[in-house]
Amino acid sequence: MEAEDLAEKFEDKLSTTQGGGGKVKVKGGRKGGPGGGGGKPADGGKQREKQVSMALSRLLRHQALNAGITLDKEGYAPLNRVLQWGPLRSLGVTVQEVIQVTADNEKQRFSMKPANPAPSTSTSTPSEPDDPASWLIRANQGHSIKLESEALLKPITLEVGNVPEVVVHGTYFAFWPRIVEAGGLRRMGRTHVHCSTGLPEDEQGVISGMRKDAEVLVYVDVRRSLEDGAMTWWVSDNGVVLTEGAEGAEEGMVPARYFREVVGRREEESAASC
Repeated sequence: MEAEDLAEKFEDKLSTTQGGGGKVKVKGGRKGGPGGGGGKPADGGKQREKQVSMALSRLLRHQALNAGITLDKEGYAPLNRVLQWGPLRSLGVTVQEVIQVTADNEKQRFSMKPANPAPSTSTSTPSEPDDPASWLIRANQGHSIKLESEALLKPITLEVGNVPEVVVHGTYFAFWPRIVEAGGLRRMGRTHVHCSTGLPEDEQGVISGMRKDAEVLVYVDVRRSLEDGAMTWWVSDNGVVLTEGAEGAEEGMVPARYFREVVGRREEESAASC
């Protein structure tokens, strides 16, 4: 399929939800999906870090309440309770492993802090760093657990002047028809719609907020949505741009009228249904 034909399909579909607005184009050059090519398997240490990171994410983002762990208003949980959770306990995860995963995670998914910091010091390390009761840990974003955004995140406002120049949501061709049908981006079970301030391959790099294999890029006009008073925007400690979406009839959605541009990154037949 020619790039121009695919662009027309995007244009036709998007115009039904935007009233003809929005600029759509397709970039070629990225063939094939994830998992292609050879590559060396991850070594044992990296695989172990991945297991620990995935288990921590699952608990701190989604399962804490079911596990009987109460998160504080900033989303932190006592590390000693976290390490008692079944999947982490079965892995035999240590405090030092959690510290290492928090420090090394390329997407900076987690934050840790002392549970009882000494009032006279500003150190970020507790006096007994190997004691799990000395630490609190949280996921920086990605929660389906309901948390107060004001305590967890920093607001993006016109008054402060911290509106990013680029805000983009990454998705896949397979999901695009549902986005068009819904009339915008939905939270899909999470507390927020997640966006990044650039692409993973950009020179400055993007820590988190988008998967590297995203096929469809939806650029969002955050400034216009703020000028309209349509929704509230936030930024997490690891640089992910987040919103609970609009209210009223479009509750929980970033409406398509705020799509500045939609870009397809692959010219494949799978996009024909878009």
